[in-house]
Amino acid sequence: MTWRNWLIAAHDVLATAAAVLVTFFVRFEGSSFFDRLPVLFWILPYFLVLSFVVCYLFKLTATKWRFISFPDLLNIVRVATVLAVALLILDYILLAPNVYGTFFFGKVTIILYWFIEIFFLSGARLAYRYFRYTRTRNQARVVDAVPALLIGRAADAEVLLRAIENGAVKRLWPVGVLSPSPSDRGQLIRGVPVLGNLEDLADVVGDFARREKPIDRVVMLPSAFEPEVQPESVLTRSRKLGLTVSRLPSLDESQDAPRLAPVAVEDLLLRPSVKIDYRRLEALVKGKSVVVTGGGGSIGSEICERMVTFGAARLLIIEHAEPALHAVVEQLSARGSAAVIEGRIADIRDRDRIMRLMHEFKPSIVFHAAALKHVPILERDWAEGVKTNIFGSVNVADAALASGAEAMVMISTDKAIEPVSMLGLTKRFAEMYCQALDRYLASKGNGKPPMRLISVRFGNVLASNGSVVPKFKAQIEAGGPVTVTHPDMVRYFMTIREACDLVVTAATHALQPQRPDVSVYVLNMGQPVKIVDLAERMIRLSGLQVGYDIEIVFTGIRPGERMNEILFAHEEPTTDIGIAGIVAARPNEPPLDTLRGWLLSLEKAVATEDRSVIEVVLKDAVPEFKAGAA
Repeated sequence: MTWRNWLIAAHDVLATAAAVLVTFFVRFEGSSFFDRLPVLFWILPYFLVLSFVVCYLFKLTATKWRFISFPDLLNIVRVATVLAVALLILDYILLAPNVYGTFFFGKVTIILYWFIEIFFLSGARLAYRYFRYTRTRNQARVVDAVPALLIGRAADAEVLLRAIENGAVKRLWPVGVLSPSPSDRGQLIRGVPVLGNLEDLADVVGDFARREKPIDRVVMLPSAFEPEVQPESVLTRSRKLGLTVSRLPSLDESQDAPRLAPVAVEDLLLRPSVKIDYRRLEALVKGKSVVVTGGGGSIGSEICERMVTFGAARLLIIEHAEPALHAVVEQLSARGSAAVIEGRIADIRDRDRIMRLMHEFKPSIVFHAAALKHVPILERDWAEGVKTNIFGSVNVADAALASGAEAMVMISTDKAIEPVSMLGLTKRFAEMYCQALDRYLASKGNGKPPMRLISVRFGNVLASNGSVVPKFKAQIEAGGPVTVTHPDMVRYFMTIREACDLVVTAATHALQPQRPDVSVYVLNMGQPVKIVDLAERMIRLSGLQVGYDIEIVFTGIRPGERMNEILFAHEEPTTDIGIAGIVAARPNEPPLDTLRGWLLSLEKAVATEDRSVIEVVLKDAVPEFKAGAA
């Protein structure tokens, strides 16, 4: 126990002693009180020792008074009840027949003691809680506090108000709540009134302005992003009123203390995110050594962040771009995590370097996110795609196996399904190598659990490097036009965090004690989104009009693109694995020896930059490839 715990224990013992004495004084006022004092002083030391033990067992000595809550008050009631029962046993079994000749306490005294004990144990705690509460609120109101209006249901508002009270969220002073729930109207939430529904936004802001108490900020709570609440309308009206708009991420999303964040357009573009079982992910990662290739990219850096969040003991970030590596290491180090974070510059094409790094680090899990991914660029520089996406992936897989890793997870793409581009073709070949090696290891049966190699496919990731959302944002900020390749172009979308959490979830399934007979996982991205609809929506969310402020220009389908992405190939039987947001596929990959033969042919063709040979080998390996199909 710390010195604070000993102080609390001393308070509780003194409170118990005072409760006993006050009870006796109230119950036996007069000469009867002084007649009973000798016996009482003989019993009291033993009873106080018992009270210390009971308070310790019910964790009263470990409860932080600043955050005293209803469960803590219930513990106080339990402590008082146990001590009252102890007095009853003492009175009826020991004192009455053996010492005092009659009941020393009596039932009325014990009941009175029960109430007084609860009051004495809880009084100082509640007083301290109220003192800290008022001090924090006063500080929040006085020190650069921004008057804010909360948008969302009462339960979400209560989370933010608690965060303000305990100092986790600073410089914010909520003046009211607008709730979509009729049952919240006219209520007070921790002293803050619910002033109406979302349609009342302009009226409430105007009313405060007339009273010379202008509202500067709107905070959108998680429930404000539900489709029926029409978050686009809330955001648009708030911006028209000149208000700064922030959001409070859900606790599942943040995994940290509540904090405010800017409202990004991508918050309003998707269906509700898949619910993630974070305990499952923590069980996989906690205490493990993890390698992430391409850790400086948008997907790789988010995986690194999730590894630290879920309790990885060691993290090795492999990245060939020095600025990106420096940025991700600095960002993770600033979090103050207990994880040992190391960043190394390396290119996954350099087989010897990757082998050496993996051998020295000895990872438990490898996440392979390094890749070349821009479709038009790889259509032009096809050999670079083969070097990185195929040979680089082979190097990482072989190095993970040689270093004794439990699993390697390759980040793939929905473009690998019946590919029409060099990106999809090279990713599909890399998938097949991992699948073949996974099946080969499973067949060896050498007495220990074989390493798992799995691939996880997903589509476009909102706000990732090179994705359409940052591109549209930049075009809108520049005054347009917004360029869309084709009016009927359709894509699937996910957030970066959702995609990375589902990648780790897929790994938890693959590493079950009973080895699943699947090695390709596809993330369910909901309904596809029409790109032109996405562009129009982003223009409106920016407070502008399509065709008046910002034009949309159609530029034509680029090489390697197709109109509609697909999730599974015709020859890939799928299976439901019982995890929301993920479906598994059972592809029929060629034997490992056949793939290695193709790799030898590819290596020679790349060395001579013979595209015709490369295309023949890849078409032989992936017969469903259709060059130039849309």
